[in-house]
Amino acid sequence: MRLLDCARWSAAAVAVFSITVAASGSAGATSPFTGLSGSWSGGGQIRLENGRSEAIRCSAHYAPRGGAAVGLALRCASASNRIELRASLASRGDRVSGNWEERSYNASGNVSGVAAGNSLRLSISGGALSGFMVVTTNGGSQSISVRTDTTALRGVNISLRRN
Repeated sequence: MRLLDCARWSAAAVAVFSITVAASGSAGATSPFTGLSGSWSGGGQIRLENGRSEAIRCSAHYAPRGGAAVGLALRCASASNRIELRASLASRGDRVSGNWEERSYNASGNVSGVAAGNSLRLSISGGALSGFMVVTTNGGSQSISVRTDTTALRGVNISLRRN
């Protein structure tokens, strides 16, 4: 695999990981992770540097670690690659923070942001990747939009549903 492809997929892994981990519970919940327990799946599009987009399918499993923390195992695949992530997040009031590790590309980083109602506004970082995302959860579905500051990966749009 070319170095650019590795960097692009590592950036995609960070974005997809952050998207999935950051999904919030419903408005009025005591923790942004309320209601995440169990399995979710879905798909969407990754927008790449050359204007090309690629379909991606994802499955996630959330494991609560008390009311204010959650662990995640995430797998995503496209026609040309795979992503395998693990994460741990915690919340303090409306603040969310944590770390992630992408095992296929040996990458890691941080997530931080604010939960408000059924949405999250988060900053993501790791290595050469930085960006911003908005996550909105309504019942058993999540809508995610990510924009990055990298040239290899421009953004990601994904919809997940509870299995």
